[in-house]
Amino acid sequence: MISSKITGTGAYIPSVKKDNSAFANEHFLNEDGSPFTSGNDLIIEKFKAITGIAERRYAKPAYNTSDLAFFASQKAIEDAAVNPEELDYIILAHNFGDVQHQTIQSDNLPNLATRVKFKLGIENPNCVAYDILFGCPGWVEGVIQAQAFIKAGIAKKCLVIGAETLSRVVDKYDRDSMIFSDGAGACIVEATSGDESKILSHASQTFAKDEAYFLYYGASFNKAENKDIRYIKMLGRKIYEFALVNVPLAMKSALDKSGVSIDEVKKVFIHQANEKMDEAIIKRFYRLFKKQVPEGVMPMSIHTLGNSSVATVPTLFDMVLKGQIEKQEVVKGDIVIFASVGAGMSLNAIVYKY
Repeated sequence: MISSKITGTGAYIPSVKKDNSAFANEHFLNEDGSPFTSGNDLIIEKFKAITGIAERRYAKPAYNTSDLAFFASQKAIEDAAVNPEELDYIILAHNFGDVQHQTIQSDNLPNLATRVKFKLGIENPNCVAYDILFGCPGWVEGVIQAQAFIKAGIAKKCLVIGAETLSRVVDKYDRDSMIFSDGAGACIVEATSGDESKILSHASQTFAKDEAYFLYYGASFNKAENKDIRYIKMLGRKIYEFALVNVPLAMKSALDKSGVSIDEVKKVFIHQANEKMDEAIIKRFYRLFKKQVPEGVMPMSIHTLGNSSVATVPTLFDMVLKGQIEKQEVVKGDIVIFASVGAGMSLNAIVYKY
């Protein structure tokens, strides 16, 4: 039976660092425009305690989302040792397109996947390049789509990318702006018919009855700003409660389909949204199997990289594979889970044999 395996990974971590102390003089406001009664020192202290974020990375002014995607793609292609001309699909997950530094307009024409194909110099017209908008779970969903193309017999090699420059779409008056960051991760997904590395199962869902606008585009909290310029906004408490209930269930659904025991899972690569939320999700997931969370099962990168949306899972996976996270590794034959949740509200999970 034809399945899919990841044959190469790559990541681009922007070089511009911004630690929490850099927000000390920001003028944070409540949603209604009123000032906080507490000072920024306390706001930042509480932020760090909840999210785990101490610093984040931003793209250089000259680079856009498609540039970051290109850099990560180059590394994934090199890692997989594939000829770019043999790629059947380039699938690029993002949310806001190319937003140039100090501008407010999103640029998606041509789409970002096409821009990456152009930068890679691929001449083959049968290499189809398209973008997907699926919130933070976009890269995971891109891998699921690549698997579908391969199983359908219409593709053998796909490049899947998750890239974002959230620093370009945040409201500086909103304390949630400290969460978001920039980055890109990519992988090559290829057909396989053996018992070696492969995708074992997956699960995806979109909840849009009451949950559709938990993440949305909204005006600045500063009422003096132009109300027609909008920024990424979120209902943090509602997202937390939603994720805590539904992500563990999606992970369990994928694991149940795989036929793999929970005891065989070596790593869970979960979207780096919030340290406390991720810890709560993993505890709830293992509780569904009446198990304790194994030590070291959940690698984290949020402390130094922040939340780069679609880029968090692929960059985290690449960093562990490349030995860039202390005391974390994946070896041949390990069972790992990729899981994410985000705007939509959508969520997904993949069970993968490395």
